Amino acid sequence: MNTNIVRLDGPVAAEVSDPPPERLVAGNPKLKVENYFADTSQQFFAGRWSATRGKWRVRYTENELCVMTAGRVVIHSEGGNAQAFGPGDAFVVPAGFAGTWEVLEDCSKIYAIFEARSLT
Repeated sequence: MNTNIVRLDGPVAAEVSDPPPERLVAGNPKLKVENYFADTSQQFFAGRWSATRGKWRVRYTENELCVMTAGRVVIHSEGGNAQAFGPGDAFVVPAGFAGTWEVLEDCSKIYAIFEARSLT
């Protein structure tokens, strides 16, 4: 087990993707994930995420702490609630949340994710 402090900067392999076509609502967003840390249980992760403009449907199975570092987003819940976030804003998206991410300005965030392992 590595017990060293993990910085969330520096070189790390980035994973670039598009939202799945069935989830895409608008635009042609490109998503980039730079995962800097995964614990040995594979339940906790931390890193950086960025996206270009667009809108897509999401359904969270994990709890995610987000700290916006650039850009502007609006997150819409299926229930009709919308919240806007920009640089410096911090928020938690709980497991079970469903709605859309809308990127108004190319954005980036620092994330910490906990996804409980299924007991089945």
